[in-house]
Amino acid sequence: MENQVMTTMKSAIKHWYLSLIVGVLFILLGFWILRTPVEAYITLALLFSISFFINGIFEIIFSISNRKELNSWGWFLATGIIDLIFGIWLMCAPQLSIVVLPLYIGFILLFRSVSAIGFSFEIKSFGSKNWGWLLALGILGILFSFIMIWNPIIGGITIIFWTAMAFFIYGISRVVLSIRFKQLKTQIKKLQ
Repeated sequence: MENQVMTTMKSAIKHWYLSLIVGVLFILLGFWILRTPVEAYITLALLFSISFFINGIFEIIFSISNRKELNSWGWFLATGIIDLIFGIWLMCAPQLSIVVLPLYIGFILLFRSVSAIGFSFEIKSFGSKNWGWLLALGILGILFSFIMIWNPIIGGITIIFWTAMAFFIYGISRVVLSIRFKQLKTQIKKLQ
């Protein structure tokens, strides 16, 4: 049994450096995003358009393949068609995608924030003492969503900044993971 565990661990950490490479690439990509915000934003807007297009295709396939199992398959088909058309429209007019991206994220943030406020009152009714934190975050989310909707330029800058931070955090976590894998590999060699 111990030998099997050791074999599994060895194979899992055999290529520890791949995680390091991925981490460094994500950190470099985060720097690129901050150094070239306009190009990064245009790239994000293009990916935004493509994501609607691809999501529309998969929604249509899902709805058609499940039309006999789901009573509401027509709704999936309708949203798939709308997403597909919207994706094609945004890909044909990239300048529109650049304008729509912060508005879309602003409205999503607004919806999620209102949901968080409602959920905070719901967990308050169950006697949770920390419901206020969720309420405060929901109110802050509404404030930020109004800023993004009211001024899309600030929304675009916010999107760039948080995307870069997400890449940095993910990259750093992968570097740390690779270091841990390398340490485990060294420890396994000592045990043999």
